[in-house]
Amino acid sequence: MNPNMSHLGLLVLRLGVGGLMLFHGIHKLQHGLQPIKKMLSQNNLPELLAYGVPAGEVLAPLLIILGYKTRIGGALQAFTMLMSLYIAYGAGTFEINKYGGLAAELNLLFLAGSLALCLTGAGKYSISKGKGKWD
Repeated sequence: MNPNMSHLGLLVLRLGVGGLMLFHGIHKLQHGLQPIKKMLSQNNLPELLAYGVPAGEVLAPLLIILGYKTRIGGALQAFTMLMSLYIAYGAGTFEINKYGGLAAELNLLFLAGSLALCLTGAGKYSISKGKGKWD
């Protein structure tokens, strides 16, 4: 396998997983965290946790996109997705929707991509050039 293609693949993964998540974070910054606070309350969790959402949906994606501290960004985004699965879907996470997909497939896809980047790092097409401990 050509190692340059692997690095290019990591770049595509970073841009997809980070870039698409960033839109969700920007939306929440523009429209507020009240819906998140409501879901947290409904799940008997402190509303204060809602303030972690910008970290998981804005800061983490930016780290991922840039390829700087990508493993940390991936872990933070993965944790955010685990929390979203719990508070938004709960036991219905793996229910089949009317199109034959999982109810929470987008969240699960973001979780998988984030975990992959947490395990692999950014690759050489990044700020860290794949040489940092937490690239």
